[in-house]
Parts: sequence; structure tokens; C-alpha cells
Amino acid sequence: MAHAGRMETTITHKPDFVVRLDGLTKRYRDHVAVDHLSCDVPSGVVAGFIGPNGAGKTTTMAMLLGLVRPSSGDATVLGESIAHPERYLGQVGALVEGPALWPALTGVENLRLIARLSGGGEARIPDALEQVGLAARAGDRFATYSLGMKQRLAIAATLLGDPRVLVLDEPTNGLDPAGISEMRELIRRLANADRTILVSSHLLSELEQVCDWLLVIDHGHLVYAGDSSGFAARAGVEIVLRSHASSDVLRLVDVVSALGLDVGREDDLLVVGPDGQDPSELAATLNHRAASAGIVLSELHVRRPTLEASYLRTLEGDVR
Repeated sequence: MAHAGRMETTITHKPDFVVRLDGLTKRYRDHVAVDHLSCDVPSGVVAGFIGPNGAGKTTTMAMLLGLVRPSSGDATVLGESIAHPERYLGQVGALVEGPALWPALTGVENLRLIARLSGGGEARIPDALEQVGLAARAGDRFATYSLGMKQRLAIAATLLGDPRVLVLDEPTNGLDPAGISEMRELIRRLANADRTILVSSHLLSELEQVCDWLLVIDHGHLVYAGDSSGFAARAGVEIVLRSHASSDVLRLVDVVSALGLDVGREDDLLVVGPDGQDPSELAATLNHRAASAGIVLSELHVRRPTLEASYLRTLEGDVR
């Protein structure tokens, strides 16, 4: 379902935080889908909602869009309470539950109809098609589009109101690798247009490449909210070393140990935890100490954990 938004709006200010959640809760009888979420999403970020299936990501997005009424708590979007979505939806574009457009109409005809139904935005159709890379296929029927093209046309529909906030729920769902790559590049382009993007996906490697802010949800509970690099760092940054000569491995261990650091082994690699020190500065110190000891290093780099590794460790309870 694509939402293009209405053209009129009562919002006259630009808050520092585009979205603020305050104890947001949704219950379905005995099941708590979203459990007292409280966090902020700053302006101008690509914020990734991540969590296992059934974690509450889609329900949270639906409440922000006024599609689901919360059981308790509140939230604001662009400074307005979700109790009055009509006050901010004119500046929000959304794609949830896939592209539900008219198969017999062409791409441009679909956008014209959506613009008329939403009360304006026809003048932005050429620009929206250009942004999603469909200008050359605008005259082709929607039914002939690939799934990736259908997704991108639905996103073009959300852009007709020139939204300040864009909500994308699983935009890569069902796409092949080429379609995923196209969607990733599209999100990057849209993020450069001074708008805030909320995106959920179960493909963590994709979110890692486009998101600079994360909200991690598990069983309705907020696990983490903040900078994406900060979340990854929680799983532990490591320094990896390899001596050029295998006979120098034990001497290299002594060099590391002399600095009071713990050292582990991964085959012929030495792995060092920075123990609170700046990883880059420590790597430089290790390189200098090794050279002073006459040890030639064939490998020395700072290894940062992937988003997926940090996420799995968090859900397993290793990181809190």
C-alpha cells in the first residue's frame, strides 16, 4: 500500500526529533505486540527498524501512520501526536504491505490517479519517476513491470507530496539480488534529499549499508536505539595481526602481552581486544612495537563487527 499524503498540513516547525515514542504500547487481547517503546529518531537520518519476525516493527510503523491505534502511551511525528495523524500525514510518504497499484494502467497513469485522489502532486510526477529510475518505462503498463520496478513505482507514488518523512516497510521483500541493489541505491538517493527515512528489513546486511540510526526491537521491547556504528561497536572491536614469518608468532605474542592486553589465536592470526583504548592508536602502537622488535607484520587492521553479528549477539543475551 502506497501513501502519497495530502498536500495541506498544519506543521510549521521542524523539530530536532522527527519521531518520538513515549511508552508506546499495543496489545491484542493477551498478546503484547509493542511493549512500552520509548525512544527518539532524529531528523535527517535513515533509521532502520530491525528485529525478528513478530518483534513489533510493522505494528510500530502502523501506529506512526495512524493505521493502528495504540493501547497506551503516545508518540509524535513531526511534532504532532499520533492521536491526530491528519496533522502530519501530508508530509509523510509510506509504503507498507507491497505495491498495490492498478495493473492495467501505465506507470504514469497510476501516478496521475494517485495524485488526483490525494489532492495534488501531478506536477511532481516526472521528477518522482526520474528519482526511482523509471522515467524510460513510464508509458508501460504496471502489469509488465518486474517486482523491483513495481516497488520503485510505489515509492514514486509516496514522493508526490514531497514528504519530509518516508516510511518503507520491508521494501526489498521478494526482490532478487539485482532488485535489492537497486532499492539500496534508491534509498541512498532519497536520503540525500534532506528527508528522514524509516525502513524495516530482515536483510541486515542491506540495512547496514544504508542506515545511520537503528531501533532494535525484540518481542515488542526496545533493545537499542541510537547510532548504527554504536550498536555494532557493542559486540567488540578487535585488532588483527599476522607476522610475516611464522617463527615470529610467539615473539609477537610477547609484544602484545607487554602492553597488558589479552591476545587470542585464529589459525595464524593474533586477535587483540583494545581494552577501552582507541583502536586506531593502539594499532599504530602495536605496529611500532613489532618493528622495534624486528618483527615484520604482513597484516594489521582493525576489525569491526558486522550489524548482523552485533544483532545476533544482542538477541542471544551476550550484549546488553
